[in-house]
Amino acid sequence: MRVLPVAIAALIAVSFVSAPAVADTDQLVANICDYVKSNDKNRLRKKMKENRVKLRNIYSGISCDGSSLLRTAYKSNANDVGEFIAKRMPSSDLSAPEADGKTILDWASANGHDASVITVAIKDRIGG
Repeated sequence: MRVLPVAIAALIAVSFVSAPAVADTDQLVANICDYVKSNDKNRLRKKMKENRVKLRNIYSGISCDGSSLLRTAYKSNANDVGEFIAKRMPSSDLSAPEADGKTILDWASANGHDASVITVAIKDRIGG
């Protein structure tokens, strides 16, 4: 009979422990987006290291105002951060179409970013 109250107490304790993780994730995404927009590579690296997060593991799951991190970097003229992101991404992710069906290079070309440092870094990473 005593197992049931202990199990309920454990379940309640676990639910309180996991709730802040969602808030922390939302804050982490907001910080990453802010650092990309402000072209702050050092703070981006520090935040990712503190949270033990690898860019290649979270890139596809992060959207800053509806855009990927690289598109956000292009739009914000955040060349340092954009180059940093491009160099850490697998070439398969850089070649893959994003939510609108365009690859990052197709989108960059269509939006006049052919001569960008970010585009050069992406091409070097892809090998083309």
